[in-house]
Amino acid sequence: MSSELDGTGKTVLLVEDNLHNRRIFSGVLTHYGFEVREAVNGEEALRSAVEKRPDLILMDLSLPVMDGWTASRKIKENDILSSIPIIALTAHAMSGDEQRALDAGCDAYLSKPISPKKVVAEVLRVLAEADA
Repeated sequence: MSSELDGTGKTVLLVEDNLHNRRIFSGVLTHYGFEVREAVNGEEALRSAVEKRPDLILMDLSLPVMDGWTASRKIKENDILSSIPIIALTAHAMSGDEQRALDAGCDAYLSKPISPKKVVAEVLRVLAEADA
């Protein structure tokens, strides 16, 4: 991967309640040069988005306390945060779930299980689109 296509200088908020998934995705994103912040529920995600203003949010949709659907909607309703791209990263793969995620404000949708490298590729694609 060439240096202009890596994550150097970009911050990703990884919202994932599963420790194993969080470690895998955090590790690969860090490997590609991203600074990774983590949240384990939708409330933490919202608070971290306000405090840290990440460049992108990877949002699991099935979360405790506040689900990812609601957190994504609240982030997109906030004028200060609305431009932050959100990628839904979820095991929700039923018919209509992708559209439901997009309707909640997500900019892209990835269904699990997924290879960590595909996650990085989608993060890079969405960031490039946001910067264009």
